Amino acid sequence: MLHAHKLCKQVSTTSGPLDILQQVDLTLQRGDSLAITGTSGSGKSTLLGLLAGLDAPSSGHVLLNDHNLSDMNEEGRARVRAQHVGFVFQSFQLLPGLSALENVMMPLELHGVGDAEQKASQFLQRVGLSDRQQHYPRQLSGGEQQRVAIARAFASEPDILFADEPTGNLDTATGAKVIELLFELNREQGTTLVLVTHEQRLAELCAQQIRIEGGRVADAAQNIDKAADQAQLNMAADATQS
Repeated sequence: MLHAHKLCKQVSTTSGPLDILQQVDLTLQRGDSLAITGTSGSGKSTLLGLLAGLDAPSSGHVLLNDHNLSDMNEEGRARVRAQHVGFVFQSFQLLPGLSALENVMMPLELHGVGDAEQKASQFLQRVGLSDRQQHYPRQLSGGEQQRVAIARAFASEPDILFADEPTGNLDTATGAKVIELLFELNREQGTTLVLVTHEQRLAELCAQQIRIEGGRVADAAQNIDKAADQAQLNMAADATQS
């Protein structure tokens, strides 16, 4: 599903070139989950952006569902994102002039889904917001807005979902509910998850973890129990598809 090889990102500054990310390698199978951790400024959000095709690397390449993002221009990467990728951001990214239902419907309508309203409503019910569908973002709490964002991301049934600090603006109790919801939907839909987080409790729920320091992978670990569980889920999904 996702493969990065010798991924590097360099930018120009007044004092010369600055390496933000250097020689990152990783591979994820369909349905896997990965936590990217590290201190502020370590390069983890930059890595997420490169893996998701939001930015282009200076060198190296990214394969997302067999699409080489590194050989594409922004238009080509946008097409791949529309077909395969979902996002959940710390800042929610909801449109303030649209209701919760309309926010979830919008990407479905852009994709030409015929029953967009019904599907959006079902996903809002799934995240516990059946009675808040006509409310606007300003009328919703932070946790409710994040649940709308999750419903919007999963309603398009992406192959892979990227989440950048999905619980960063939430209190502990609400954050725990959002984490539970993310992995519950991941298990149900077989969506590959890539999460940037500073929370160890969230990272430990993922089958794989990498820690970024100074733009490099300082540590990589596999949660054996989670990886085994994930492998069983992947086998069950493959059997269903075949």
